[in-house]
Amino acid sequence: MTTTTLAVLVPLLPFLGAAAGLLLGRTAPGFVRPLAVLPPLASLVLAVLVAARQGGGTAVDAHTELTPTGSVPIELALHIDGFAALVAVLVTCVAACVQIYSTGYLRDDPRYPSYAALVSLFTSAMLLVVYSGDLIVLLVGWEVMGICSYFLVGHYWETPEARAASLKAFLVTKLGDVPFLIGLFALAGDAGSFRLTRILGAVTSGGIDHPTPVALLLLAGVAGKSAQFPLHTWLPDAMAGPTPVSALIHAATMVAAGVYFIARLLPLFEASRAAMVVLAVMAAVTMAGSALAALAQDDIKRVLAYSTVGQLGYMTGALAVGDRGAAVFHLLAHGAFKALLFLAAGAVIHAAGTNSLAAMSRMRGLRDRVPDAYWTMTVALLALAAMPPFSGFFSKESVLGAAEHVTQGHTAHAPGAAGWIVLVAGLLTALLTAAYATRLWLLAFRGRGTEAPDHGRQPLAMTVALWVLAIPSLALGGLAYRVLPDWFDGRDLTPTLLTSILGTGLALVGGLLTYGAWQRTTALAARPPLGAVAAHPEADAGLVEAEAIATHRPAYGDIAYAPDPADPGRLLLGPLHRPAAAGFHLDAVYTALFVRPVQAGASLVRFLDREVVDTYVRGAAALPRLLGAAVRRAQTGNVQTYVSALLAGTVVLAVAVLLVATGA
Repeated sequence: MTTTTLAVLVPLLPFLGAAAGLLLGRTAPGFVRPLAVLPPLASLVLAVLVAARQGGGTAVDAHTELTPTGSVPIELALHIDGFAALVAVLVTCVAACVQIYSTGYLRDDPRYPSYAALVSLFTSAMLLVVYSGDLIVLLVGWEVMGICSYFLVGHYWETPEARAASLKAFLVTKLGDVPFLIGLFALAGDAGSFRLTRILGAVTSGGIDHPTPVALLLLAGVAGKSAQFPLHTWLPDAMAGPTPVSALIHAATMVAAGVYFIARLLPLFEASRAAMVVLAVMAAVTMAGSALAALAQDDIKRVLAYSTVGQLGYMTGALAVGDRGAAVFHLLAHGAFKALLFLAAGAVIHAAGTNSLAAMSRMRGLRDRVPDAYWTMTVALLALAAMPPFSGFFSKESVLGAAEHVTQGHTAHAPGAAGWIVLVAGLLTALLTAAYATRLWLLAFRGRGTEAPDHGRQPLAMTVALWVLAIPSLALGGLAYRVLPDWFDGRDLTPTLLTSILGTGLALVGGLLTYGAWQRTTALAARPPLGAVAAHPEADAGLVEAEAIATHRPAYGDIAYAPDPADPGRLLLGPLHRPAAAGFHLDAVYTALFVRPVQAGASLVRFLDREVVDTYVRGAAALPRLLGAAVRRAQTGNVQTYVSALLAGTVVLAVAVLLVATGA
C-alpha cells in the first residue's frame, strides 16, 4: 500500500467511525464503544507508518483537481512533510486516549453515542487540516472543528453555562474566521492557486504583492482558533463541556490548528516584518496575561485552560522569531502533558465529589484516594513547569533559545525587537507557570477542604489512558530534541546554557515562592474542616460533572464543603488577584465596546421598523381597505336591488344622451 493511500485512510477512518456511530447509536448500542475506540487506534497505527515512511525527508505530495472553477482551481491535495507526519501521530494518539478514557468517564451518559461520534469527527477534521495541501480543503477541516466544538462544549445542554459556553466558542472563533477567509482568498488571488506548495513558491519569488495585510488577516483567524489575545476569552468558558473534550481541544485539535497553520505558511509571515512584530506582541501579552489569570483561578479546569492559552503563546512566540521547529516541538510536548493534565483532572474532580466551579479550594485527601491521578498529574505539572528532564523543559527551552538567537542578530528571518519581546515575556511566564503549577498541586493534593466520600477506584480505561500519556510527558523531550532537527528544517533544538539557567532558575523561584506562600497561609488559616460528610453511592464521573455544573453546588449534595482559605495565589498576586480571577475583565470590556452597541443598534432598527416602516405599510393598506369596505356595502345579494340599480342607471344614461343630443 502506497504512502498516499495510507495517508488518505488516516482521516477517513475516524470519519467513517463517526458516521457509523451516529447510525448505529440507537439501533445497536453494543457497537458504539468499539466504533469509538477502534478507528482512532487504527488511524494511530497508520499515522505512525506514514511518519516512518516519510522519515523527515522529502515531502509526500499528491493532488487531483476537485472541480473546475474557471479561475483559481480547488484541488484535493496532500502535503506531508516532517511537521505534518509527527503532528498527525500526536492527534491520533491523544484522540485514541480520549476515546478510551471516555468509555469509563461517560459510561452511563445517555448521549454517549453522539458524543463519541462527534469526537471521532473532530479528530478526522483536525487530521484533514494536518495533511491537506490545499487551503480550501484545509478550511473545510477548520470549520468542521468549529461545529464539533460547538456541540461538544454544549454536551450538557440542559445547563445554561454549557449553552452559553458553546455559543461563545462558536461566535468568537467565527469572528476571527471572517478576516481569515478574506485573507485566504487574497493570498490565493496573488499566488494564483490554493495549493500550499505553489503559494510558498510565490512567496519565495516575491509574487505576493501585499504580504502584510494578508498575514494580518490570516492572523485574526489564528487568534480566534488558537485562543490568542484578544480572542482567547472563549477557551476558559469552554470548560463547561466534559473533561475529555477539554483534553482533546486543548492538546491536539482546534487550538493547535492555528499554530500549525502559521508554521505551514511561516515564509509568508516572514515576508512582513510588521506581521512578525504583531505576532510577537500578541504572543507576549497572551503568555504573561494568561499565566497571571491561571494563578488566580479556583477551578482546576480553568487553571489548565489559561495554562493552554499561555503555552500556545510560547508556540506563537517561537513562530514570531522565525523558528517553526521550536514551535511544533513545543506543540508536540504540550499535547502530551496537557492531555494528561486534563484527563487526570477528570479523575480528581470525580474523586473530590465536587463540581468544576471553585473546585480546588474544596479538595482534601485526594493523594491516597487517586494515586494514579496523583503521580501522573505530578509528572505532567513538572513538564508544564519546564523542570528538567521532563519534556516541557526541552521544548520550552527551544523557544527561549530561538528568541535569544534572534536578539543576538544571528538571523534575518525575524526582527530583533520580536526576539526581545518573546524572550522577556517567555522568562516571566516561566516563573508564573511554575507558580500556578505548584499552587494547583498543593491545593488539589494537599488542600484543607472538606473530604468527599470515597467513590471507589477509577475505571481501568481511565487509568490506562493516564499512564500511556505519562510516558511522552516524561521522556519525549530528552529523546526528541536530538532527533527532531532532521524532521524540522534541520535547525538545532538543543537547549542553550543561558536560557536554560535563567528559565529553570526562574521556575524554581516561582515554585518555591508559591510553596512558601502556601505554608504561610496554611498556618494562618489552620482550622478543622467544617461540615458533615454523608455517604453517597458511586456515580459515573461524567454524570457527576454534569449534575455539578447544572446545580451550581457540590456534586454530592449531602456534603457541606468548607473552602480552603490557604490559597497562595491571593498572597502572591495581592491587588491583582481580583482582576486576574476575572480574566482582567475582558468580557466586560467586550460587552461595553461591542455587545451593548450592537444591542442598541438592534433596538433602534426594531423601533424604526415597527414605528416608521410599519406605519407606511399600514397607511398604504388603509386606502384599499376603505375602498373595499365601500364597495362591499353595494354587494347586498338582493336581486331586486341590483335590478333597480340597473334600471336607475339606464334612465340616467338615457337622460344624459338626450341632453347631449338636444344640446347639439
